[in-house]
Amino acid sequence: MKLLKTLSLLAVSLMLSLTTSLAHADLKIFATVPEWGALAETLGGNKVQVYTATTALQDPHRIQARPSLIAKARTANLVIATGAGLEVGWLPTVQREANNAGIMPNQPGFLEVARYVRMLDVPAVVDRTMGDVHAEGNPHIQTDPRNLLPIARAISARMVQLDPENTAYYQTQLAQFDQGWQANLQRWQKQAAPLRGVKVWYQHDGYPYMNAWLGLNQVGVLEPRPGVEPSSRQLADILQRQQALQGRMVVASAYMSDAPSKWFAEKANIPEVVLPFTVGGNEQVKNLTALYDDTVQRLLGGLK
Repeated sequence: MKLLKTLSLLAVSLMLSLTTSLAHADLKIFATVPEWGALAETLGGNKVQVYTATTALQDPHRIQARPSLIAKARTANLVIATGAGLEVGWLPTVQREANNAGIMPNQPGFLEVARYVRMLDVPAVVDRTMGDVHAEGNPHIQTDPRNLLPIARAISARMVQLDPENTAYYQTQLAQFDQGWQANLQRWQKQAAPLRGVKVWYQHDGYPYMNAWLGLNQVGVLEPRPGVEPSSRQLADILQRQQALQGRMVVASAYMSDAPSKWFAEKANIPEVVLPFTVGGNEQVKNLTALYDDTVQRLLGGLK
């Protein structure tokens, strides 16, 4: 009888322990790209566990729906994606195979952050001959740090919705981020003033938001179509155009092979600037602030 009573007490204790553990479990977040993973960690602090599905050196368009991604999505409370077609080649498969109803489209556990900013380069018509063109606009919204303010508010609000017990904590984290980010924006604007109006070539048309932020003048793109590398003949034609356009530098992204931009920079005798594009794009860029610090400094270095 005494043994039975002891076992019963142990069972009750175990149940209470499990209940307490679940009640205080971290909000599990699945971020598709490093910038949203870093932002979720900043806003969620010690109340969240963040898994980032891709690295800065991967093309976010071309990811395989690996079993490891599906396993992480299966236990996620919230999936944070860019949207605008960026992850269309792999994320729907991950969501479907994860068998997690809460992270499906139109559910609280799925957030597409592109919906919270003004999209640029929205095409009037889209067809396959145009390459990797996104019908909803250019998805590389993280290249303008001003976009992170409305996105942060959207992410924080969704955290509150999914984890209301920690509302005050999330609101405090958001207020701290907002204040610090506003100060960063002012600092970057002053530092980047010499870039306004500067003529720039791009290897890939991934920076319209950065152009809008810094006032850069995009004179052309090396790729004949998005996602298609230029041929030697096409590069030679662009080199001829450079004589009239006089671009000051050519910009490539860390996740891409920069062979075309390297060739063009050498032949045109202008600097090649390789930008990190997202958190982790080089050894210096370990967080969001460092991402834009590094970006601005590399662009300024291209003027020398």
